[in-house]
Amino acid sequence: MSNIIVLIPHYNNLIGLKKTIASINEDISIDILVIDDGSTNKLDKSDIKYNGKVFFKFLKTNSGIGEALNLGLDFAVEKKYEYIGRLDCGDLCHINKFTKQLDYLYKNRDIKLLGTWVRIVDDKGVFKYNLKHPTDYDTIQRKMYKNSMFVHPTVVIKTEIISSTLKYPFKYRRAAQDYAFFFNITRQFKSENYPEILLDYVMSKDSISYKNRKLQVYHRISILIDNFYFGFTPIISILRNLILLIMPVKILTFIKSKIY
Repeated sequence: MSNIIVLIPHYNNLIGLKKTIASINEDISIDILVIDDGSTNKLDKSDIKYNGKVFFKFLKTNSGIGEALNLGLDFAVEKKYEYIGRLDCGDLCHINKFTKQLDYLYKNRDIKLLGTWVRIVDDKGVFKYNLKHPTDYDTIQRKMYKNSMFVHPTVVIKTEIISSTLKYPFKYRRAAQDYAFFFNITRQFKSENYPEILLDYVMSKDSISYKNRKLQVYHRISILIDNFYFGFTPIISILRNLILLIMPVKILTFIKSKIY
């Protein structure tokens, strides 16, 4: 058995799922858990081709990505995997993505969560911009008040930190669960980003972030209030998110393309 299992939530996106699994090219053994979130198009296990071990979990109804991932976290704990990775259907791994992350984590045992930089592309694979979040823990802690400092499908997490109180929170089940989850982790455990682009991240109009953008920002504000202290950073961050509520996605994407 591998010492890492990669969680891939799936909902009616067999083509994307196949592409993502096919992109995994590692020097080490990687196990996969596909969690089907109540797809209306039944997922057939025989459709998935992979050289390693693939497990499947099926939710009876569409319960949301947080519920699907919490099921995956429980599975990883139960099966005693040392690390938990993440991928989303459609995203493409660069060669040895997980090998590089695990090697870094083995050498830095105090780090419990490790993301990577990403290459942002559209649905057709056209390059938009590179997203390079901060790599050091102090900066990440400070800037978490601005936004999530991790691209969700890049992270690898040390399984030992997962508990009944440290999972994707149900309170934000329709949007921003990953932000709340990472906020809780970074407040308690050292977390970093690996300074290399190791994933092509698809910015899709069908994604949760795109469809529920305003709700996501509302939830982000709520998370900031939950973690509020009277200081410059939290106040500015809340004001910034209030501005994002009225800013069109196209303008935001254009600004990011110039910044990054």
